[in-house]
Amino acid sequence: MRETRIIGILNMTEDSFSDGGLFLAPERAVRRARELVAAGADFIELGAASSHPEARPVLPDEEIRRLAPVCETLLGEGVRLSVDTRNPATQRFCLERDIDILNDIEGFPDPAFYPELARARCKLVVMHSIVPGERAPRVHTPPDAVMSAIEGFFRARVTALTRAGVARERIVLDPGMGLFLGSNPEPSFRVLAHLGDFRERFETAMLVSVSRKGFLGDATGRGVAERGAATLAAEIWAALQGVAYIRTHDVASLRDALRVIGAIESG
Repeated sequence: MRETRIIGILNMTEDSFSDGGLFLAPERAVRRARELVAAGADFIELGAASSHPEARPVLPDEEIRRLAPVCETLLGEGVRLSVDTRNPATQRFCLERDIDILNDIEGFPDPAFYPELARARCKLVVMHSIVPGERAPRVHTPPDAVMSAIEGFFRARVTALTRAGVARERIVLDPGMGLFLGSNPEPSFRVLAHLGDFRERFETAMLVSVSRKGFLGDATGRGVAERGAATLAAEIWAALQGVAYIRTHDVASLRDALRVIGAIESG
């Protein structure tokens, strides 16, 4: 198994599907980030605007207002940060602070921003969504259509970014999961089954984010708060397929699982 880095999810939002409203206050967000680091997170991912279908829009100024004090504190403590944002103004704020990872649910669609991305050093998470936009869609999608859509999207984005001067090793591909692939569970399970194929085809690091998502509830009949075991099963599978980064709410469980797998492999 290749080394898998753990990204701890920290949503500073009112309406994220799993933890909306819990970490809006900067002091609570910082406390939670420290907990995630102590649990074994390699990176903390800050999200100041939810992509849930019913989430309200958040303007870049508000995103930055939420992010600024938390970024300042955590960067001062040497915490490695990722930021989940689709807004170029917020992305520019992050580039100026030299964060480690930028994660865009639209996969950096604006070529006018590519020169700035090319000059930066951070990893760029290029995420696919079956319907591009600021929030996850609610559409039923045939699994076969999802596979071809992801491959075409990845190929176009990797080509565009590398031609613009972004080093290939800085690109991280995220196929999207849950509602980003379809309201039916089959596309997400199909993509999980073929993660290794995508990784080998594009020879690029991959990120997977399945934590507590609805397709796991469809398979198990469990509510959001009861999807820990299902989440961990999907995350272990992703790690065994060579995924380089996994975003998760439950850092400690995933860290323990990866350590056990590593111990087994080392004999």
